[in-house]
Amino acid sequence: MILGFIGTGKISSSIIFGIFKSKFKVKRIYISSRNINIAKKLANKYSKIKVLKDNQDIIDKSSTIVLSVTPNVGSKILPKLKFSKNKKIISLISTINLKKLKKLTKNKNIVKATPLPPIEIKKGPIVICPPNKNAKNIFKYLGEVVEIKNEKLSNKFWATASMMAAYYEILNVSSNWLTKKGINKTIANNYISELFLSLSQDAVNKRSQGFKKLVADSQTPKGLNMQVLNELKRGKFFNKFVKAMDNINKRVSS
Repeated sequence: MILGFIGTGKISSSIIFGIFKSKFKVKRIYISSRNINIAKKLANKYSKIKVLKDNQDIIDKSSTIVLSVTPNVGSKILPKLKFSKNKKIISLISTINLKKLKKLTKNKNIVKATPLPPIEIKKGPIVICPPNKNAKNIFKYLGEVVEIKNEKLSNKFWATASMMAAYYEILNVSSNWLTKKGINKTIANNYISELFLSLSQDAVNKRSQGFKKLVADSQTPKGLNMQVLNELKRGKFFNKFVKAMDNINKRVSS
């Protein structure tokens, strides 16, 4: 397969790193020079990558094109590009729906995907809408593929996927708290990262039980975990969290 990436940012580079760490067979990857630092880094690392200055050239030379630009950039550049009917398109653009994408590209062979940066280490969920054999054959090597037929339902996953920065901020705040209390920064970072890794792995192992049970099992009456949970609830932490997801859902569904 020959892949072409229109846009070379964080998520594109994460996908490419993941591909070369996986068993997925790729003949060539063409990437745009928009982010020249990332483009050079990838091209220097992998001989199968070639940087092209012209987006149309990338499209013409590739069998599958990955659109990884911002919504504003996508709306500006896509109408100027020509996608022949045999080209397969995977869009990572959050707020441009399938109907508009088909209109902008004049191509019906298009699918939306929602990969996250941990795809670089072949971890995490990748939502594909609608179900698509070509996209699945790529992403199945890079994480857990979730295929959704209904686009409105698939948009819901953007809301939960948007918690990454907030999640890392919880780690950051926790580690900073330890260092302010006198713990060495390296030790604090190691402890917090291992703590949340173990909690996440435990959740994966026990997901069939439901997360509500994990919440219950992690507390004892009047215990430390119960105290933290109750304080956060009184501060409406989780209400604000749900509100934030609702707002993201409105944004990507508009």
